[in-house]
Amino acid sequence: MINDIRLRRCLTISKKEHYINEEIRGKELRVIDSDGAQLGIMSSQQALAIAEEKNLDLVMISPQAKPPVCKIMDYGKFRFEQARREKEKRKNQKVVDIKEVRLSLNIDTHDFNTKLNQALKFIAKGDKVKVSIRFRGRELGHPELGLAVMKDFAEACTETAVIEKQPKLEGRSMLMFLAPKPAK
Repeated sequence: MINDIRLRRCLTISKKEHYINEEIRGKELRVIDSDGAQLGIMSSQQALAIAEEKNLDLVMISPQAKPPVCKIMDYGKFRFEQARREKEKRKNQKVVDIKEVRLSLNIDTHDFNTKLNQALKFIAKGDKVKVSIRFRGRELGHPELGLAVMKDFAEACTETAVIEKQPKLEGRSMLMFLAPKPAK
């Protein structure tokens, strides 16, 4: 009983439902052969008989078309190839991380260079960099000093990075985002 129900329900491939064999309801169908040749418009029983004769499945490709389009194919092979293509797409995707570099308002040159080298390493790996300055106490009264530090940092990174988001004061922090320069 349970296996019977599993066979009747629609199989989902990449969020798109495909009706196969006996699930296809419709008086007229446009049928395409396994080699891509059009067989014409026929009833679902005729199309199913042709598919069974070739030991293949009848799969509804385009249910919204008038009349619906069905193709005779090996459905198991089709599902396998579809899954392999999706896996390949996921493998080729590059996940971009956002790394953070924290500066202070009165940072010394050596500390500045250390933070700069760290940011350049992140950018060289292809990651985005979030540069932040946290204002403490009376420092909040002088945001122009923080802006000057940010501008110096951005200037030092101009060879390998572009400013994705300009420095902006948000609460007690000033934030700026740097991204790797696009490859030419």
